[in-house]
Amino acid sequence: MASPLRTGLFGEIVAMALATLREQKMRSGLTVLGIVIGIMSIVGSTSLIRGLDQSLRESIESMGADTILMVKFGAVSMGSGRELTELLRRPNLTPDDADAIEEQTDSLASVTIVLGQGGNPTRARVYYQSERTKQISVFGSTANYAEVFQADIVEGRFFTPGETRRRAPVVLLGQTPYLALFPNIDPIGKQVRLGDTRYTVIGVVGPTPSPGGFNMGQDDFVIIPHTSYQKQFGIRAQRMFGGEMRAVMIAAVPRADVDREVALADIEQVMRIRHRLRLDEENDFELMTQDAILALWDQISGATFLSLVVISSIALMVGGIGVMAIMTISVTERTREIGTRRAIGAKRKEILWQFLLEASFLTAVGGVIGILLGSGIGVGVHYATGFPISLPWWSFALGLGFSASVGIVFGLFPAIKASTLDPIEALRYE
Repeated sequence: MASPLRTGLFGEIVAMALATLREQKMRSGLTVLGIVIGIMSIVGSTSLIRGLDQSLRESIESMGADTILMVKFGAVSMGSGRELTELLRRPNLTPDDADAIEEQTDSLASVTIVLGQGGNPTRARVYYQSERTKQISVFGSTANYAEVFQADIVEGRFFTPGETRRRAPVVLLGQTPYLALFPNIDPIGKQVRLGDTRYTVIGVVGPTPSPGGFNMGQDDFVIIPHTSYQKQFGIRAQRMFGGEMRAVMIAAVPRADVDREVALADIEQVMRIRHRLRLDEENDFELMTQDAILALWDQISGATFLSLVVISSIALMVGGIGVMAIMTISVTERTREIGTRRAIGAKRKEILWQFLLEASFLTAVGGVIGILLGSGIGVGVHYATGFPISLPWWSFALGLGFSASVGIVFGLFPAIKASTLDPIEALRYE
C-alpha cells in the first residue's frame, strides 16, 4: 500500500508534468508527434481492416456453407503461389461440364452455371425509354440460380427451365438497374434493351447482403437465361499471357443427406474424367468452398494487419527516440533543480520515478490524441465512402498501452541519468 508521502509525490510529479506540457508546448508537441502518428496509424488501420474483415466474412458466409463453386482458377490457386501463365493454360469450363456434373452425380441437389462472371466479365448498359444505367454486369444462368445462391426475388419470378430451353428474352434486374430505371414504376412486364436485344423484365432480385453499408457494386447486375446469353454474347474469351480466359463458373449444392466432402469428390471425379487427367496429374480446375475462401482471407487480412502494425511501430520507435532525446535535454537543463531536490532529501528512486512518469505521461497524452485522430479518420472514411469500420475497445487499450510503454522504455535512460547525478555537482552546474 502506498504511503501518504508516495501518494503526494505521485500527485506532485503529475502536476510537474502538466506544468511542463503547458510551459513548453512546442517541445512537448514535437516530443509526442511520432507517438501521435504511430497510434493514429494503428487505430485508424485497425478500424478499417476489421470493418472490411467483418463485412467480407458476412458476405462470404451468405453464399451458404455447403455451396461449391468451380472455376478455371481463382483466388485460392493464385494465393497458393502458382504462376498465372500456368493457370491460364488450363482448359476452360463449359455449359456441357455443368450438364455432365448434374447427370453423372447423385449427391447434388442442384447445379447451375453462371456465364459472364469471373475472368472476363460481361458488362453493358440497360436502357428503358430515355433512361439508361451505368455499365453493369450481365450474367447468364439457369432456372435454379436463386436456389443455389440463395437470391431473394422481391418482385416477380425467376425464369423457368422452359424459358431457358427456348432462349426466351427475359431478364431479372439487380437493385442498381431496378432503382435507376424504375424508381417509381412497377417493372414487371416492361421491355428493356440490353445492347441490341430487347428483354422483358420478369423479376427483381433483392439487395445483396452488404454489412456496413459499403457498396462494392454487388447489386450492379442483370440475369438472363444462359442460352439467351450465349445467343447474344457467346462465351467470351480473352487471350492473355499465352492463355485464354472465359467468364464461366459452375455452382452446386449437395443434397441435405449428403456430406459436402462426398459431393466435392463426385464433382472432382466427373471433371477429371472429362479432362482426361491421369492419376498422377493435379486438377486443372479449382473447387472452392466457403471454408477455403475464409481461410485465404484470414491469410491476407492477417498479413495486411501485421504489415500495418510494423509500419506504425516504426513511427512509434521514431517517436520514442524523440522522447529520449528531449528528456535527455530536459535532464541537462534541469540539473540544478535535480541537485536541489536531492539536497533537501529526495531519494534517487524518487528522481527516477519523476522523469519516468513524466515521459510516460507525455507519451500517454500523445496516445490519447492518436486514438482520437485515428478514430476520426475511420469515422470520416465511413461517412464519406460508406466503407465499413469497426472500433473495438481493445484497439484503444492497445494504443494507450503502446504509448505508455514507449514512454517507459525510451524514458528510462534519461530517468536513470537524472537519478544518478551527484547532488553537489548538480548544484554547481551552470
